Amino acid sequence: MSVPAEKAYYRFLVLFFNCLLTFGSYFCFDIPSVLQDQFQGNLTCINTTHHNGTLDCVEGLGMTPQQYNLLYAIYAWTNALVVIVAGFLIDKLGNRFGVFLFSFLTVLGSSVFALGSHFKGTPYLLPLMLTGRLLFGSGNGSLTIVQNRITAFWFRGKELALAFGLTLSFSRLGSVLNFFFTQQFESHFGIQWTLWGGTILCVLGFCAAITVSVLDKVGMKQRGLDGAIQEESKKVRIQDVRLLPLRYWLLVFTIMFFYNGVFPFVADASKFIQDKYTGYSQREAAYIAGAVYDSSLVLSAAVGILIDYVGLRGIFAVLCAVMTLPVFALLAFTFVPPLVSTVWLGITYSFAAASMWPSIPLVVPQATLGTAMGLATSVQMVGIGISNLIVGQILGTKSSEAKIPLWRWQQMMIFMLANTIGCICTSLVLNVFDKRQGGALNGTTKRSQAAEQEARDSVDTATLLSGDEDADERRSIN
Repeated sequence: MSVPAEKAYYRFLVLFFNCLLTFGSYFCFDIPSVLQDQFQGNLTCINTTHHNGTLDCVEGLGMTPQQYNLLYAIYAWTNALVVIVAGFLIDKLGNRFGVFLFSFLTVLGSSVFALGSHFKGTPYLLPLMLTGRLLFGSGNGSLTIVQNRITAFWFRGKELALAFGLTLSFSRLGSVLNFFFTQQFESHFGIQWTLWGGTILCVLGFCAAITVSVLDKVGMKQRGLDGAIQEESKKVRIQDVRLLPLRYWLLVFTIMFFYNGVFPFVADASKFIQDKYTGYSQREAAYIAGAVYDSSLVLSAAVGILIDYVGLRGIFAVLCAVMTLPVFALLAFTFVPPLVSTVWLGITYSFAAASMWPSIPLVVPQATLGTAMGLATSVQMVGIGISNLIVGQILGTKSSEAKIPLWRWQQMMIFMLANTIGCICTSLVLNVFDKRQGGALNGTTKRSQAAEQEARDSVDTATLLSGDEDADERRSIN
């Protein structure tokens, strides 16, 4: 009788619950983007009148644009600090430890964030909501790392590209549903209940964490791998960070510059569309802003399989950055319908995510993969956090009861353009160094990439073994 864990349906069952881990947290992450008017709206609206189906006054939490963007900045900074330690801890203590801890932090953070909304008009509002985003950020970025490790373990040598594509698509489904339904839900039940609804989705993610932990433990025991993996985890050392090559760091900064132009834009896109273009309601603006994630949802799995087969990841990284330049130029200097730009950005984002992040395992030693992913996420979040602060300064510190001037939005788009140019520069240098060192990123077939990976892994293993022997020798001398 065959072992169930070895059958295909078992790993796809693991994948299903693994996908559910981040569905709720991705939904929660961009709730402020959809409800930006409510977050920055007036504390009270007296004698409100209707004009053409819209309200003269939006009742909300009374935040300034700077305070609103700080909600995103503190999320990014917390992620930046925590994921470094998280990546190492996951390598050291295992997936089950990480999935419980980090999914719990998303539940706790979203709960505190929702609780803070009940204190509008008091000095407690901003500290509570910032604390909630801090806790939420501590869990969400790290949860993605452990999610990727689980996927890599169960699908290594099988349908890996498809599995990663489905994981990303399911996460983006949470983002897409947020942009489609949150504003309608808030109009019926208010901002407080909307934020608590996001918390409930995070609780569902925690239940998925329990399920995937059980499946992972049972499956590894049935396959006789539990003890071996624990032994390998004991060998992980923080000193292994020094083995990370220059190509890795160039890849990390390429990722950072690209995402600096995506996430801060999406955070303010709904407000931007209403301010610059005429005739868009809050709901329609949210739909258009969410098209970035709609495109990613539709394309991620297919693009992942395509790039996994044809390779050319470094070249795709350059092309993604070059093709993103017109997006922010159109938004800054023309009145082309904004849906064109958001769909366009969603397409380049899909190719960037499929070419950049899966390149990390190709340029770092396998033993340091969790730590490398954590460092990459950390640098990415530092960049996004700084970008959110800069955008907040550009858009102003006054409450946005009226429209933000167009020249301020143009300055924001120029800042997005500058980040995209930075991405082009780092990706070009990355391709130069990759070509000099064997061209692992730009292998043209899945087969040649597998051969390069196998050869590199053997070198990495020898390097790590040599490092272990050196360490043993030093201990014996001491």
